[in-house]
Amino acid sequence: MAMVYTTRNGYQLHYIEKGTGNFIVFVHGSASDYRTWEKQQQEFSNYYHTVAYSRRYHWPNQRIAAGEDYSMAGHVGDLEDLLAKLGSKPVHLVGHSYGAFVCLLLAAKSPQLVRTLVLAEPPAITLFVSNSPKPTELLRLLFSRPKTALALIKFGATGIGPATAAVKAGKLEAAMEIFGKATLGTQAFVHLSEARREQVRANLIKAEFLGSGFPPLDLSEIRRIVVPVLLVAGEKSPRMFHYLLDRLSELLAHAERITVPGASHILHEDNPAFYNAAVHAFLRKFEIG
Repeated sequence: MAMVYTTRNGYQLHYIEKGTGNFIVFVHGSASDYRTWEKQQQEFSNYYHTVAYSRRYHWPNQRIAAGEDYSMAGHVGDLEDLLAKLGSKPVHLVGHSYGAFVCLLLAAKSPQLVRTLVLAEPPAITLFVSNSPKPTELLRLLFSRPKTALALIKFGATGIGPATAAVKAGKLEAAMEIFGKATLGTQAFVHLSEARREQVRANLIKAEFLGSGFPPLDLSEIRRIVVPVLLVAGEKSPRMFHYLLDRLSELLAHAERITVPGASHILHEDNPAFYNAAVHAFLRKFEIG
């Protein structure tokens, strides 16, 4: 049964809590909610005190109000409030996609709250370009990192751009298909279960496509993150995510990296047995009282 936590600014977040011991907090990505972590909570609650929450505006939380910005800073603030509520000990922080980006920013802002980071394919494009990159930015990136530049251009041209246009036109089913195929790959999207499609529909938020987007990243702040980090990729994920992890590997002093076999972007759902075992092995190395 979901419980409710009220943040400092009065927003209520629903969460599922299981197990005892040191805390692991799971932070979901776009088009998801706390249900995406069901198999992780089943496993990790045998060893840890697990918390999986639905981020602001995501099911079953209150929906976003008309004209309100879907702000990543707001999601970071909510996570910071939640971690403060859990107590004085730092937590293991496990994020996927947009949620992994949130975790990365939280670790840079409030490192005292974090014991370890597990980051699965954060869409941290602002490591390279601005949120809405100008042609000159992309041209510079083409000269320095051509594969990365081409992957970002492809994702914008076939994913974010047309999906945003579909949202503006009120065609949410079309937006779901465009965004899903760009993010997961066509085959992975086609084979989503109907239950997972319903989770996507429940969390396809117009304002996420139309809002302020991703914040600029200060590379010096990322370099100052000293907690142990596990970077996770899906073997079949779009290459853009692999290139973004390459850059994070360069910036983070204490980063390890794994690839989940047979998995696309929702890798913790695609191959939970491998993902859970790998993450558990990583966390055990940094467990203290």
